Amino acid sequence: MNSTAPLPEGSSDLRRLIDVGIALSAEKNHNRLMERILLEAKGLCNADGGTFYLKGDDDLAFAIVRNDSMNIALGGTTGRAVAFPSLKLHDPKTGDPNHNNVATHAALAGQAINIPDAYTEKEFDFSGAKEFDRRNNYHSKSFLTVPLKNYEGEVVGVIQLINAKDRTSGAVIPFSTAVQPLVEALAGQAAVALDNRLLLEAQKDLLESFVQLIASAIDRKSPYTSGHCQRVPVLTDMLAEAACEATAGTFRDFTMTEEELYELHMAAWMHDCGKITTPEWVMDKSTKLQTINDRVETVRTRFAVLRRDAEIAALRRRVAGGDEATIAADLARELGELDAERAFIETCNVGGEFMEDEKIERVKRIAMRRWRDAKDQEQPLLSDNEVYNLSIRKGTLTGEERKIINDHVVATIEMLSQLPFPKNLRRVPEYAGGHHERMDGTGYPKGLVEAQMSIPARMMAIADIYEALTAADRPYKKAMTLSQSLKIMKKMSQEKHIDADLFRLFVEAGVYRKYAQAHLKPEQIDAIDEAQLLSA
Repeated sequence: MNSTAPLPEGSSDLRRLIDVGIALSAEKNHNRLMERILLEAKGLCNADGGTFYLKGDDDLAFAIVRNDSMNIALGGTTGRAVAFPSLKLHDPKTGDPNHNNVATHAALAGQAINIPDAYTEKEFDFSGAKEFDRRNNYHSKSFLTVPLKNYEGEVVGVIQLINAKDRTSGAVIPFSTAVQPLVEALAGQAAVALDNRLLLEAQKDLLESFVQLIASAIDRKSPYTSGHCQRVPVLTDMLAEAACEATAGTFRDFTMTEEELYELHMAAWMHDCGKITTPEWVMDKSTKLQTINDRVETVRTRFAVLRRDAEIAALRRRVAGGDEATIAADLARELGELDAERAFIETCNVGGEFMEDEKIERVKRIAMRRWRDAKDQEQPLLSDNEVYNLSIRKGTLTGEERKIINDHVVATIEMLSQLPFPKNLRRVPEYAGGHHERMDGTGYPKGLVEAQMSIPARMMAIADIYEALTAADRPYKKAMTLSQSLKIMKKMSQEKHIDADLFRLFVEAGVYRKYAQAHLKPEQIDAIDEAQLLSA
């Protein structure tokens, strides 16, 4: 039933076909692409309705449905899903090809089919169309069904047009055999454009899935940062959208294209990829003495040895005839001192916001105690390294360990800079590598100042900090409330740690609240005085 009528030289329809082909090759959104294909095919034939089917593994899925006289517009860019079940290309039970339906036959045979009148057609089953007509007071008469075949001859979709109309009278007529070649030519162009777009989107999906796989692996590497790499993109996207939607203030003229938003989204997913090189014992260091295991247990054992030695010494004094009361008092005092010192060391080991000089001096005095090891060799109670770690003034990391942690950003930049990103993702290394920079130039790894940082990179810094402050899975701190977190961030903005304008937007647009409602524990969400946060 294919038509081979020649195309008229220089016809307006031929010019239109060329223009459409150029437009299709430029379209980047596959929903708009399919919609354009269907609408152009409808226009060529002056059809009342049309359906675009997208071929799956063994079915034709309804992608777009249009009918002018019934005012039906589903799928595509409408935002209204097509609820019709897909058409099976083969019988699920027997495996036989489905040649009863005209659309599935066109897909299986790779041929266009022109039906002048469905109600007199005997070769194909139009019972579904007739039932639709009965329910909706419609009359489906003429059908033109055309497969979309890519350059390899594979069917990637099917266009089905319904009820061609006379351009003068508006009466329903059969689809013209003169116009059918134009539709088939359009279908050929459309198939290549659609196949290319689907291939690009498949590659895009593969890249994003691979990136998310790496991010999830990094999160799983440490039970204490679980979900961080997944939550930072959420926050970054929220802040970027808020900046784009701003109608007043600093960001009223700020815009990002769909591709630029995607570029930032990908950078957010990859911002900590360098942590794959960070040793777990540093990343997971929840106490000051922790390496592969927490060395505080070894220190406790030494205190237990000192207690045992004190008790043995007391027994020997008793055997030697010493005064019982004096011996008991001395033993109680010494054991009390040991217990107090052990408890103090355990407290210091936990880490905190600040370690005073007096506490550091006490650690050093305790370290001077002597004990005898398994070889009966006398040793200091605490080694130099243990004293050094217990004297960490803030948190649980030494300066050397903090540098190892900080170097994950250097590793991130180096790793991402080696990847052959396409043009639309070329700024991923910059965005991902800038989330620890500060507006005043005291950040790392490059010590950039505000003017040297792009707005998207500054957004990532805010997202990274807010997620870290509110996270409930960190070993070295309790989950902070909203008010505590935002108070710290306000101070950071005042001290030019983070972008003050972006922090204002973060508060004014309610980004902090929207994220909190979805990702924070109920007990973390307390009352916020936004006016106070936004005051000078």
